[in-house]
Amino acid sequence: MNVAATISLKAYKAEDAHAWNHVVRHSCNGNFLHVREYMDYHKERFEDCSLILLRNEKPVGVFPASRDGVTVSSHAGLTYGGLIHTDDLGANDTLLAFALIGEFYRNLGVQSVIYKAIPQVFHRLPSQSDLYALTRSGATLIRRDLSTVVFLDEPIRFSKGRKWAINKARKSAIEIRRSDDVDRFHELLTHVLARFDARPTHSCAELRLLFERFPEEITLHVAEQGDQLLAGAIVYDFGHIAHTQYLANSDAGRNVGALDLLLAELIVKYGQRKFFSFGISTEQQGLHLNTGLVSQKEAFGGRSIVHDFYEWVL
Repeated sequence: MNVAATISLKAYKAEDAHAWNHVVRHSCNGNFLHVREYMDYHKERFEDCSLILLRNEKPVGVFPASRDGVTVSSHAGLTYGGLIHTDDLGANDTLLAFALIGEFYRNLGVQSVIYKAIPQVFHRLPSQSDLYALTRSGATLIRRDLSTVVFLDEPIRFSKGRKWAINKARKSAIEIRRSDDVDRFHELLTHVLARFDARPTHSCAELRLLFERFPEEITLHVAEQGDQLLAGAIVYDFGHIAHTQYLANSDAGRNVGALDLLLAELIVKYGQRKFFSFGISTEQQGLHLNTGLVSQKEAFGGRSIVHDFYEWVL
């Protein structure tokens, strides 16, 4: 299957894992979420339909994807995905790659692709030729989530209210430290989310597995008072950007500003990174903004970026 002599693709198979991971680790826009050890921790939930892109027979790109009936998503088990590639893939190559991807999925009877674009702050190098290729292919924007990041190259600016809460917490003998007690944090997180009729995306067993596979990239940080867990944060460290995957604050922690102090300490801890990410504050497929939540993040100096979703009808 070739659109041009130098560009081709093939369906991903388990024996391609090493080549896949090599591309991701040397890519412009991928991170450890896209290596197979992360993607496959819950592989039984999804029908994998991933692709590997080659240039002159050399793997230069991967397309994480799962299939549900006549729809392919990139990828249903990931926050964001899409075409992940090395700098060997130029803009024109990307256009050819999308032609190949569309042809491949059409031949499988797929009718549409839901493309979950990687926000630019997560890119190692600027890489948005995929968005241009999507537009050229007729894809349309169907969802936009709002996320908040702190730009760490600038002086950190906390609001007056946030400074007050942090100072209050400092006077309460709260200890901030790294922890390995995933079970206790997951219990707190589950309790907090239950108030909103929600539950953690990851089970406790899944979190323990991910901590074992990525001991340096995924870490738990807690705020404690004596032996009481007041607040906690699971941080995903992508190298140039640190992201709070989960945050939880107990009632007692809320009263003394435990999460405020924890986040302030984490922003300082990861101060050598370029960005500190708080994640999205939108609900209902991006149509509702949780104004209280986004205001809390902005009080730490955060500003808004978007997570875009496209539908590519084949």
